[in-house]
Amino acid sequence: MAMVGLFWIAEGDVYVGAKPAGPAPGVRLSPGGVVALGDGQAGLHLWEDVHALTVADVAVKSLMRQVNAVKDLALNTVLELATPLGSAWGDDAPPLMTVRVAASDGEHELAAYSAAAVGYSQTEADLSRALLARLTEGAATMETTLAAMSQWGRGWEGGSPRGTEREELLRGWLG
Repeated sequence: MAMVGLFWIAEGDVYVGAKPAGPAPGVRLSPGGVVALGDGQAGLHLWEDVHALTVADVAVKSLMRQVNAVKDLALNTVLELATPLGSAWGDDAPPLMTVRVAASDGEHELAAYSAAAVGYSQTEADLSRALLARLTEGAATMETTLAAMSQWGRGWEGGSPRGTEREELLRGWLG
């Protein structure tokens, strides 16, 4: 499993944001369409009906976000050590992103958790948004792009690639 831009690629599956677990919200990009996962948003939006695919509320990496992440980690560590039952400090859930699907039956807003702990680089966010737009350009484009992403995911071993490698992959998938 690996994060590349706004995408989480697990073997052959491509998700926008983190791969959901249990009832958590998520969005999977399948060859058939955009799949809404999790409590309250199950459904399939067929590619032939999707006119636009965008993402809002993307956490972009900043110095302040990184400082806050380190501060929260340190505070949670101290509280875990100081209290016998652990702490209930803060919300450990990552930020939510909004995936907007414009389809022939209307606009749909889906939720997906961010996969980046301190946010995405602006370049990765921009390239990912361009890639999402590219997926709606037609069946042939969508099929070849998703196939390339899935093939990479099936062959990749290890964690997420470094930032420059991720940007290079996104540029390659954009063609």
